[in-house]
Amino acid sequence: MQWHLVLGFVAAITPLTLIPGTSFTLVTQQVIAGSRFDGVRAALGSACGLLVHATFAAVGLSALVMSSARALTTVQLLGGIYLIWLGVTTWRSARRGVEPTTRRRWRLPWARLGGFGQGLWSNVLNPKAASVYLTLVPQFLTSSRPVAPQIATLAIAHIAVVLVWLLFWTSVIAAARTAIDTPRFRRGMSRLAGAVLVALGVRTATAS
Repeated sequence: MQWHLVLGFVAAITPLTLIPGTSFTLVTQQVIAGSRFDGVRAALGSACGLLVHATFAAVGLSALVMSSARALTTVQLLGGIYLIWLGVTTWRSARRGVEPTTRRRWRLPWARLGGFGQGLWSNVLNPKAASVYLTLVPQFLTSSRPVAPQIATLAIAHIAVVLVWLLFWTSVIAAARTAIDTPRFRRGMSRLAGAVLVALGVRTATAS
């Protein structure tokens, strides 16, 4: 693949990556409620979620979802409900002072994966992540060459940008937590993260 196209894609995707969203909020919540390692796991999960969308795009499945209003609505609703669930349980964990999954008997199938599972599924169920590979990626493909290897190259670049940003933010939050790690601060940040996740879930579920 021509490297100037990869660099152009990186330049286009970087501003989108820096905008605080679901992955940004999840990493923050994981570090505040757990540790730096929990934030790293959430970042890796988000990156793997992007890899899933890249794979779907390569085989044409994402195009099917985005071309079907019913399928897209289903993905939006599932993603919105999942984010709302994360937000509510995060808020409740702040009130109880414990992790929600340690007190609840009912769990989502991927709850045992912790931060990694949350990061993974928040991106897999995010229609905006899929739209990146259907609207932005095609602009940097060369029709005379096989599409799958090109998408793979752009996906690796995308994941690298996301990981650099999220791991940097993980370090920032971990350092801030060390400086002002009090129960009141942790409760406040968990409540804020929960509220943001609920808002993102409602926006995702109601997006036109």
